[in-house]
Amino acid sequence: MTHHRRWIGAAAIGGLVLAASVTAAGPALATQARTPATIVEKMTGPDAPNNTWGRWDIKGTDLGIMWDNGAGSVLAAFGDTFGNAWTGPGGGAPANGHWRSNVLLRSSDRTLADGMLFESAPQTPSGAAKEIIPSKKVNGDEMTTIPTAGISVRGRQYLSFMSVKQWGDPGYWDTNYAGIAYSDDNGENWTVSDTRWQNNAAGDDPFQMQAYARKGGYVYVFGTQNGRNGPASLARVPERKLLDKKSYRYWNGRSWSSREADARPIIDAPVSELSVQYDAYSKRFLLMTLSGEDIVLRTSKTPQGPWTAPQTVASSADYPGLYGGYFHPWSSNGELYFAMSQWSPYNVYLMRMQIDRSGRIVNPNLVTNPSFERADAIGDGTDGTWACSPNCGIDEAPASSFSGDHNAFVRYNTGWRNIWQNVAVTPKTNYRLTGWVRTSVNSDAGFFGVRSTGGEVISEANFVSVGPWTKLTVDFSSGSRDTVQVFAGVWTNSGDIWLQVDDVAVVRR
Repeated sequence: MTHHRRWIGAAAIGGLVLAASVTAAGPALATQARTPATIVEKMTGPDAPNNTWGRWDIKGTDLGIMWDNGAGSVLAAFGDTFGNAWTGPGGGAPANGHWRSNVLLRSSDRTLADGMLFESAPQTPSGAAKEIIPSKKVNGDEMTTIPTAGISVRGRQYLSFMSVKQWGDPGYWDTNYAGIAYSDDNGENWTVSDTRWQNNAAGDDPFQMQAYARKGGYVYVFGTQNGRNGPASLARVPERKLLDKKSYRYWNGRSWSSREADARPIIDAPVSELSVQYDAYSKRFLLMTLSGEDIVLRTSKTPQGPWTAPQTVASSADYPGLYGGYFHPWSSNGELYFAMSQWSPYNVYLMRMQIDRSGRIVNPNLVTNPSFERADAIGDGTDGTWACSPNCGIDEAPASSFSGDHNAFVRYNTGWRNIWQNVAVTPKTNYRLTGWVRTSVNSDAGFFGVRSTGGEVISEANFVSVGPWTKLTVDFSSGSRDTVQVFAGVWTNSGDIWLQVDDVAVVRR
């Protein structure tokens, strides 16, 4: 595979070049929508504060379907998971990669603004996170079993999953059925029930991938076909009869029918990897899904709709290979947290966005091209470009970046080297700047902050050597300014020093 990097200047950062990215399932061309959501934390894998790799041998994984267990914790189910021998990018099981079709982690952390702490997992005797729903791992028979939704009813945990027969072309796969497993010991052990939705010969059964939302004594079951190219349909069942398939009723466009064949789409294709919850703040159902290449949000006052037009939550132009988008159940007061997967890092990120009482996304990230993934990233610092003082540029090494395929860098051995962007702000407003940085071991004078367009520092964080990707936070007031300049840089007077930066955000606070 190709090793490459875009340059301004002539130096390379030794030891930080890895293989080029593998494109995730979906269309080849990225949209150009802005990404209003911001990264709070990397939840899994290398450099994640949870240390899932060291604690439970979770080096690469995806999804992160979360639900309240009814006893003060959130359970999070992940998809195909790989251990120490996994090298990425993307999912894939080397011979000794400790492949598990699914794993589960638990959290009681309610302070999500600084990340989500995982405390425990169902484990094997060796201490690794164990596979909770078995699969045959035979292509063309049953390749894997992927969780899609979870819910707790009267102390019992229910997990919907799809039995994947085989993977196809990007964006396509075949399922055998959708099923339900349940646990009576907080997710430690699971029983696969006989309740299932068998796929049909045409491969278009509408409930092969399911999402749950509870309201008024019912569990509403939102379904899609296998793959990423079908519409969304709806069923409901009394919450105490989740395993009784005869009690399910399917929305036929006018009323509830006992026949699954009567189900009619509530949202047109393409809809995939649904997450739905009722939001007390906006008094609406919120539906997040992968639609085309972007994660989008729709809202409705009723489960059956009408649903609003999609609002972009996260754009593949900023996070190539993104998918998933699963709500954290403890989101409240318009502050929504969700899990987003990326194919190239093949790991999961905790994301944040904000809505108003009408369900409209507000207070977006004001930084353009925050993850350095868009073409022509380096310019003069205006019109959504970044500027930098050579030697500097964009690293294009997937596993080297904090997210996605790219990050920015500066490097030199004499003087001040930095990267910056002009950002439009509202005068007399308080903001928060965040970003992830790492440096060479000999770095002793790094700065990340905000200054005026004339170079006057407004607020900044000073740091020395930063090993793993580390989040920095700087609060500031815009004062009388309508434009500020965000920057990251290092003094390089003490030898060959480099700095990398990724996923920069400015939001109101």
